[in-house]
Amino acid sequence: MRKRHYELHIRRNILNSFTCRSSLETVSMYKVDLPVDQSIEKAVERRRSAETARKARIFNTRVRVMGVALDVLNQQVQEKKHRQNMEQRQDKAFDKLRQYHDNILLQQDTEERERRAAVHADLVKHWVTQQHVEDSSDAGLKCGLKGASMITIPESELGPASMQVFQGEGIREEQTKREQIKKTERDLRVQKEDKARRLMGNKHREMLVSRELMHQDARGVQEAALEEECKKALRMALDNYNRALAAEQAEKLREQHRREERENRAEMWHTLTSDMMTECAEAAGTTHRVLTDRWKGMSPEQLSTIHREREAQRHERQRQRDAEKMQDAAWDLQLLKLSREAEDEETKAAELRRQKRIQMDQHNVQLAREQQTHQEFLNQKLYTNKPTKNYFNQFNTSSR
Repeated sequence: MRKRHYELHIRRNILNSFTCRSSLETVSMYKVDLPVDQSIEKAVERRRSAETARKARIFNTRVRVMGVALDVLNQQVQEKKHRQNMEQRQDKAFDKLRQYHDNILLQQDTEERERRAAVHADLVKHWVTQQHVEDSSDAGLKCGLKGASMITIPESELGPASMQVFQGEGIREEQTKREQIKKTERDLRVQKEDKARRLMGNKHREMLVSRELMHQDARGVQEAALEEECKKALRMALDNYNRALAAEQAEKLREQHRREERENRAEMWHTLTSDMMTECAEAAGTTHRVLTDRWKGMSPEQLSTIHREREAQRHERQRQRDAEKMQDAAWDLQLLKLSREAEDEETKAAELRRQKRIQMDQHNVQLAREQQTHQEFLNQKLYTNKPTKNYFNQFNTSSR
């Protein structure tokens, strides 16, 4: 069914092509000058240009393999630069706005201080000019009974809260004031007496302190004089002691010189009368050592003893050399035996490796023959229809 539809579609296209061709022939036959539609040619040219650009993009190895889109990268760079410029402009705008706000705040602070100073000055001026003590509601209490005459409102209209002077309050006011004045005078007199007593006590303490300081100074002077006398006596005693030490040291030196002279004379006398000068041979022969400064030579008995010991040592040394030669010969024989065994083992291992290599070569030859036979089968029987260059060139000819 699908094949039938495909055949019908092909036939329809063929008929349309023949119809178009016949119509064109008819137009050419009658030579009718019809206007040429330029939009179709422009659309075809536009599609051809897009196809060429698409092929250039698709068949570009660098773009296809690495995936580098230069237009996109350039666009990203431009967007980043634009974004950075916008951020810089925004930062500058924020800085200007911050400076503007700072200036406004400083100006507001200055204006607030000036306003407060003006309000305070007006308030002080109002206090001075308008709020007097005699104008207050309790002026009668602060200024005596003078404020009572300033009341102009009738007493019948005033309530209990407006009363300032009560009955019986000013009866003994003068006497109370006099008593308060006397009490104040007594308090002042007591304070003066206390102050005078404190001053006298301070002066007495200062006098005692000055006396104590004078006594301390005198005591210090006396102690300094005593200390100086003690130092003088100590220096004199030290000088006497040093002179005594010097005399004693001189006496010791003289005694040492006299002792050295006696020892030198005794040594000279001993040297003159010693066995070394008299050449006594028995003086050099001791039980444990030889006195080289007195030795006059060896005796025949000593020489014969030395010769016997030297001969014995020579025989012992010869015997040791013979034993070492026999031991070296035994070691050489053992090493020769071991080397022969090692050579045999190495020969066997070399023969085994040679046999394995021969077997491996034979196996490789067999594998090479099989591979060659398989390759000949592939080349001569299986892969007989080889593709040509035109077969590969038919691919990737269009971007679609």
